[in-house]
Amino acid sequence: MSSDKPNKPNAAEIISRPAHTVSRDNISDAALKVLYRLKKGGYQGYLVGGSVRDLLLKKSPKDFDVATDATPDEVHKLFRNSRVIGRRFRLVHVRFGREIIEVATFRSSADPDNDDHDHEVSEGTGRVLRDNVYGTLEDDVWRRDFTANALYYNIADFSIRDCVDGVADIKQRTLRMLGDPETRYREDPVRMLRAARFAAKLEFTIHPDTAEPLPRLAELLRDVPPARLFDEFCKIFQSGHALEGFRHLRQFRLFRHLYPETAQWLDEGVEKNHPERLEFIEQALRNTDERVAEGRPVTPMFLVGVFLWGPMTHDARRLQEAEGYTELQAGNIAADSLVQRTNDIVFMPKRFSYPMREMLQLQPKFNRTKGKRAMSMLGHPRFRAAYDLMLLRQILGEVDATTADWWTEIQTKPEAEQARAFGAAKAAKEDAENAARRRPRRRRRKT
Repeated sequence: MSSDKPNKPNAAEIISRPAHTVSRDNISDAALKVLYRLKKGGYQGYLVGGSVRDLLLKKSPKDFDVATDATPDEVHKLFRNSRVIGRRFRLVHVRFGREIIEVATFRSSADPDNDDHDHEVSEGTGRVLRDNVYGTLEDDVWRRDFTANALYYNIADFSIRDCVDGVADIKQRTLRMLGDPETRYREDPVRMLRAARFAAKLEFTIHPDTAEPLPRLAELLRDVPPARLFDEFCKIFQSGHALEGFRHLRQFRLFRHLYPETAQWLDEGVEKNHPERLEFIEQALRNTDERVAEGRPVTPMFLVGVFLWGPMTHDARRLQEAEGYTELQAGNIAADSLVQRTNDIVFMPKRFSYPMREMLQLQPKFNRTKGKRAMSMLGHPRFRAAYDLMLLRQILGEVDATTADWWTEIQTKPEAEQARAFGAAKAAKEDAENAARRRPRRRRRKT
């Protein structure tokens, strides 16, 4: 396919039901209820975006989004189990138990001469701040990001409407931005992260025209709210494609604008011939992808902790040398400072950042294998995550195999054997004897 796609959608190609593989059997009941009720109410209802793309790829969609010509208020009136959300884009969430169907009204380009159009763009960056201008399906296509995400499944006749050759791009596994890529990235810089995420998730190749502006415009990410960047972090690194997502972010120089100190630590590793630094991070990403594939839980605090470990230890060593802090003190101070700096870019909520600090601060304690304090590590709520990080640190040469094996084996032993291995039983007996010696004797009262 040629690279010179039109900057605006073509007339819709209607792909009839016999010519495509999207089946209602693979669409959630909740999404079908929304689509049919919109139709019954006299409105258009289309399944749109990633769900149509995934169904064509014979994947199971995670979410089902709906587009309609009904306004948010009209949708809200149709569904008692709904609420209108958003300011930048007004949407309706229709809830069915734990499943939420997101319903968006067809959007159109703003008319600057029309005062009724609720549209605001930053003069400095070109970023869209508010956009609630409604239009037709043909208008709405133009507001999508990639051609693969601009397909509409019509509940009225079960056809797919394709105005941008999106089906052809899906067949060729090509990720292509609709319109001028630089303009679209400036409208919303998060689209750059979405390009990396979709390429990793779908195993698509990013079209050269779509890829070229990424390194040049990567610094626009600094204008994105830190909380929104954290949401994108979770989508990239917790969906089972973390390793490829990371590689795409580095390839297009996006990662350095999320975790600049980690990027610098990796760059220094290349310059000073320390390939183990990259392997340390990539192995953590492989492990995360394996956990997702096995249906095991993952938490963002672990990978962020891995990203910050290298820069943190560098800062801690400097504090030890310059200020004379102990290893534990220096690690705690360096971790707190680095987390604060990182949160200014990618904000991680306290429910994750506090446990992450604990995980990092437990690392020096793995050097001790004797005594009650060492044994208490096994009961620490962050022990398992800290243990997994300790195993990874073998790659960096910071932990020897003997120590790693000892902590691995001790977890398999009964509690009594654990106490003997730690020497905790002997220590407890000695503590009791010492306490008894220190306890003052009671004098007998004279009668």
